[in-house]
Amino acid sequence: MRILNILVIAALVVAAAYVYKIKFDSTLQAERVAKLRHELRRERDAVAVLRAEWAKLQAPLRIQGLAERHLKLKPVASTQFANFDNLPMRPAPAPPQEDPIASVIAPGAPRETTGSIGNPGAPR
Repeated sequence: MRILNILVIAALVVAAAYVYKIKFDSTLQAERVAKLRHELRRERDAVAVLRAEWAKLQAPLRIQGLAERHLKLKPVASTQFANFDNLPMRPAPAPPQEDPIASVIAPGAPRETTGSIGNPGAPR
């Protein structure tokens, strides 16, 4: 009977140690989760600050003020526009050049049409 009592007490001690280990591991995991949540919140706050700074830097009034202060630009006068008569004529289109690969293949070769692209002149 004493041996049975000693075995039961030993089993209880082992079970208590195992439960303590599980509790300790779960505490560590909970601390890790809390730390990750804190880092996530800090990163989200940093992103929000960067977005606010970007919006401030992109403000049209700010950019206009910087342009007026640092660039030597003047408003466009109506005399700076040209007429269509002053524009140069469009160059004549270049004559189509013969495809060198097609000229090698073409003499006597039947033209095969693939299924994906139809012949442009053929009826469907």
